[in-house]
Amino acid sequence: MTQIGSSSASSRLPLPSGHGAITLAWAAATDVGHRRQVNEDSFVVEPPIFAVADGMGGHAAGDLASEAVVRRLGDVISDGFVTPAAIGLALAQAAHDIAHLDGTALVGAGTTVTGMALTVSGDDPYFAVFNVGDSRVYRYLSGDFEQVTVDHSVVQELVDAGAITRGQAENHPDSNVITRAIGFNEPPMPDYWMLPLEPGLRLLACSDGLSKELSDEVIHQALAAGRAAEETAAELVRAALESGGRDNVTVVLVDVLEVEPGA
Repeated sequence: MTQIGSSSASSRLPLPSGHGAITLAWAAATDVGHRRQVNEDSFVVEPPIFAVADGMGGHAAGDLASEAVVRRLGDVISDGFVTPAAIGLALAQAAHDIAHLDGTALVGAGTTVTGMALTVSGDDPYFAVFNVGDSRVYRYLSGDFEQVTVDHSVVQELVDAGAITRGQAENHPDSNVITRAIGFNEPPMPDYWMLPLEPGLRLLACSDGLSKELSDEVIHQALAAGRAAEETAAELVRAALESGGRDNVTVVLVDVLEVEPGA
């Protein structure tokens, strides 16, 4: 499930009980960046789960922590869909794994995680977007662009309190201090958002190696350009590297190509 480099695919997936089908295309790309020696990011891209985990920079074994998360998420992959409860259980299991990593040097390992999981409410398909930490999911549809997730970070709390602006947050000295993670002997506390599947929906999950290098405007333009998922993912990583590449950078992109109603 953990890959270095890139991955892309597409698939038509039947909905439960014969209530139609959906067709998705997806791609992922990652790079160690210009300043890091090890890529501590991991990702999983296999229906029904598409996610990015960013091992905590500056902490021991961040790569092992992020791998633990995508491995546990991979354990719940099946031919069908998945519930938010199953995602929460996988994250709790990953936290247990991280707490029991071998070696005293691994004390303090942790990771963020964010992504999208295909789920069903009633007969209708949704993406359950989930997040712990400051990796992000962005949504693009019919010209509308937004950040779906809310960062679990000190600067986001300052923004929410009105103490600083969103622009000031990007250059704040505490911009790398997060308030939730998977690991550090704390139970995971993921947030969830339910997004209905619509043709033309494009979702981007990324580590902060992308969002700290590129502005929302640049990300918006890349998603709106109409290029295929694989080309768009590669372009976003390339742009982050050209902007500085100060951290590992990973993107996972999912396009909803078609939603077929049931008979």
